[in-house]
Amino acid sequence: MSKKRVIVEAVLAGKSQREVARLYGVSQPRVSQLLKAWRAGGWEALEPRSRRPLSNSRATPADLVEAICNLRRHLVADGCDAGPATIAALLARDHDKVPAISTIAAILTRAGLVTPQPRKRPKRAWLRFEADLPNECWQSDFTHWRLKTGRDAEILLWLDDHSRYLISATAHTPVTGTRVLDTFRAACALHGPPQSTLTDNGFVFTTRHRGAPNAFEVELANLGIAQKNGTPNHPQTQGKVERLNQTLKRWLTARPRASNLTELQQQLDAFTHYYNHDRPHRSLNRRTPATAYTARDKATPDNNAAAHFRIRDDIVHATGSVTLRRGGRMHHIKLGMPLAGTPVRMLIHDLHVLVIDRDTGEILRELTIDPNKDSQPRGVKPGPRPGHRKGGMPKGYKFKK
Repeated sequence: MSKKRVIVEAVLAGKSQREVARLYGVSQPRVSQLLKAWRAGGWEALEPRSRRPLSNSRATPADLVEAICNLRRHLVADGCDAGPATIAALLARDHDKVPAISTIAAILTRAGLVTPQPRKRPKRAWLRFEADLPNECWQSDFTHWRLKTGRDAEILLWLDDHSRYLISATAHTPVTGTRVLDTFRAACALHGPPQSTLTDNGFVFTTRHRGAPNAFEVELANLGIAQKNGTPNHPQTQGKVERLNQTLKRWLTARPRASNLTELQQQLDAFTHYYNHDRPHRSLNRRTPATAYTARDKATPDNNAAAHFRIRDDIVHATGSVTLRRGGRMHHIKLGMPLAGTPVRMLIHDLHVLVIDRDTGEILRELTIDPNKDSQPRGVKPGPRPGHRKGGMPKGYKFKK
């Protein structure tokens, strides 16, 4: 959820601009600016806008684009060479300015006049990126491996992006969010925490598509570690750890297949030592990952990882509470029996929660979640309270629709 909307919602709930600015770490003029934008254009005005220009003065004129396409069709129909270089030479006879050959090729491709031919990509076409320092980014992924008994196992990998150093390789049946967190903590204890992580969008790594963060995401936020996730269905983003999967499986295939997790883990430990200390890596100028990993100082968390903002709508339960899931744990926020059936909105900033009445805009409760407790009590002393009947529901109680 956008931080801008959370700020505006908090002001609309009755908080002063100065208090909201202090609460969410922005300046008061910025809060006023967001309110002005919201009044002028609604919630859409708070969303990022494209900076793409409306027009391009350097675009190829439409009549020249049409001439290029017509010439292409004519040459193809005549069985002549219809490549971009030929078209450029023929255009030069009748036009003073001729687009570059690459521009002509792009025009033909956009017009659907080029039939792709499968071929091996040249080396210069591959773009490789790597972190500048060790521990600047850890990539993670898990892959499947079948045991000798036919049982499926999963191998969880943590890899340093800068040096290709294999931080951790562990066997599981299966990989779960808890095991991701445990192996990450063990790796941090041994090698120090990374500045960022890069994974795919599997639920063991992120639940941002479901709204609430999982335990691994909460751990990263608490440590100030930036979390990065690749584009769905685009494993090339995590190319280094994906390539490691191939190297690992080829190595395991050349050895007797493990019968159980213990044997598989022993093989993984042997592979980790071989990969880190014995195997020269082509992308590291034939150095080993261990040499590259220890050659420079390690990066550390910068404590500027993005905070978690979201808005949750709910209805107060008959018990006088609402629920909020965080880090895989359900928390019950007590509001009081008289509010049962009230539609509420929760403005959430990490552990800070502001609960407001959706109908009246009244602030019902403001609290900081205790992550170690399922129930978040109001702190009201026990005893009769106004509007309550002894041993039952409040007088005149009924659910709001």
